[in-house]
Amino acid sequence: MVKQIIKGTAVWSFICSFLIWLLIYGGLLYYWFDLPLGQSVTDSLVHVILLAATSVIINHNVAYYRPAAGSMKFGYVAVVSFALAVLWVCLSRWLLMNAFPKDLEYQTWLNHAIPIHTLVGWMLTYGIGFRAQIWYDAEEQRETLKRRETAEKIVREAELFKLRQQLQPHFLFNSLNSINALIMLRPKEAREMVLKLSDFLRGSLKREDDQWISFAEELKYLQLYLDIEKVRFGHRLATDIISGEGTDTRMMPPMLLQPVVENAIKFGLYDTTGDITISIKSWVEDNMLYISIQNPFDNELQQPHKGTGFGLTSIQRRLYLLFARQDLMETSAHENIFTTTIKVPQTHDKSSNN
Repeated sequence: MVKQIIKGTAVWSFICSFLIWLLIYGGLLYYWFDLPLGQSVTDSLVHVILLAATSVIINHNVAYYRPAAGSMKFGYVAVVSFALAVLWVCLSRWLLMNAFPKDLEYQTWLNHAIPIHTLVGWMLTYGIGFRAQIWYDAEEQRETLKRRETAEKIVREAELFKLRQQLQPHFLFNSLNSINALIMLRPKEAREMVLKLSDFLRGSLKREDDQWISFAEELKYLQLYLDIEKVRFGHRLATDIISGEGTDTRMMPPMLLQPVVENAIKFGLYDTTGDITISIKSWVEDNMLYISIQNPFDNELQQPHKGTGFGLTSIQRRLYLLFARQDLMETSAHENIFTTTIKVPQTHDKSSNN
């Protein structure tokens, strides 16, 4: 209670409790035991003030030392509270004996009351110590849980950051290789690709600290990536983006779609000579943002259902770290169309972006 007592209204609760006990005990001495008013007030003051002191002492003791074993904890409180109760009775008796040295009748009554005082003092002190024991144990558990959650959050954020950082070099190397191939054959397109790559990387840096962005912002960022890829592949690559009603303002983790679209381009264009269209469709259902990315593939040359690469694996891992769910990304292949569907629960609004 010491930590509790010094906080807010608990101070007055503690004081009021002992003031009430002071009045009740003094009233019993005066009306029930027919002690003079002065003796009743003095006796009540001495006993109650010292009892309050023992309560503070046992609370301090429990706050800074508690045995590790569960059964030993309350046994320890029982022993300490009994010792304090005996000390309380002895000190109270000594003070009152000196306060009324000539009143032999009162001194006799005081001696006869020692067993009752000891029992009552032990019960009250043990009750306060028991309550303090439970409170501090609960407080310690809350602090331990808070530290564990903080540590887990730091580890989770570090892994999320690592996953995001691992995606950029992969894309950057591909872009630089493409620029290198275009420099001699199509220098104008190479310069255009350098500028677009610069815009893309600048956008990446701006979003480095963002944990949540709107779907519309994610599409703008994705468009920079698609512009670069269209320089690489020319007319062979086309996109069809359909945003459903209300999807633009929905929140999602940044840079979530680029690895999926990169995977679609890889399976759609690599080892083929024809033109492809990558379709991106979004809609909202049951407070969930759905994003579907589709690309054609050559079933004879590729096996998309086996191993979807680091990009999709990292996206699935990010979604699990953010939402603790394994069902937020699905892939399927049907009639030479490969589909990746991402589901983003809408648990964050724009105000909780950072």
